[in-house]
Amino acid sequence: MPLDELRTLLHRHARHDWTTAVDGVLISKVERPAAPAPSMSGLILAVIAQGAKRLAVGERVHEYRAGQYLVASVDLPVTGHFFEATPEQPALGFGLVLEPAAVAELLLQAGPDDAPGAESEAPAGIAVSDASPELLDAVIRLLRLLDHPRDRAVLAPLAKREILWRLLTGEQGRMVRQLGLADSSLRHVARSVQWIREHYAQPFRVEDLARLADMSESAFYRNFQAVTAMSPIQFQKQIRLQQARLLLAAHPHDITRVGHQVGYDSASQFSREYRRQFGTSPSRDIARLHTSAPALP
Repeated sequence: MPLDELRTLLHRHARHDWTTAVDGVLISKVERPAAPAPSMSGLILAVIAQGAKRLAVGERVHEYRAGQYLVASVDLPVTGHFFEATPEQPALGFGLVLEPAAVAELLLQAGPDDAPGAESEAPAGIAVSDASPELLDAVIRLLRLLDHPRDRAVLAPLAKREILWRLLTGEQGRMVRQLGLADSSLRHVARSVQWIREHYAQPFRVEDLARLADMSESAFYRNFQAVTAMSPIQFQKQIRLQQARLLLAAHPHDITRVGHQVGYDSASQFSREYRRQFGTSPSRDIARLHTSAPALP
């Protein structure tokens, strides 16, 4: 069975830092359930071979397990965790970083009827589907190259291209296609997402973000929520709080200053929203992080 070989390969080549000898290929191995943790999704394909994972983005919750894959076409703030994992049967996953330029190159080579057409409305930025036998086969052949260093430089790029092609022609093909189209509605929204991430401490007007995305305000707001499952203000809040948590890990005694640094004028508002996001106050959260074991990426 394809999943049996996939599990064997992932188990054999898993590292503590999740990296592999093939650039852009990641392997996750988790031996016990953990509390949901915030992170950024990145642009990624993730295939589960064993166990199950739950990922929340905005108001949407995605759950995927063995034989399913998740695609993230926009780098979004998410909260996720593996919830089915034991030392005897660890959660095992394959990850491939998605590159818009590689998707665009495939689209240029494909015929007009070979891949799903573009849509005027932006798709969701994250979606889950069942993995086809063809997609699993391409993933397995890429992972086999970890056992054959001489072949990797030539064959790994070909296997990656096939994986992208299977995504483009699969159930989530319309989402992946928009990742490679410079003028797609998803890429327009992604520009505003990037601006908020780079200027998270600054106030903004929705009309300015709409102008950056080259959309009307109503179309921008509708498409932004479709992609991110949250409003621009909610998105900014998530970025601010995640950044605050990172800063507090390095400066645990400067809570007020960190709050100001990420854009909060009110220390009480910062503490209130931090507690709502992470379930506890900034001081208690950072004390807990400093006394717990380091988490895997």
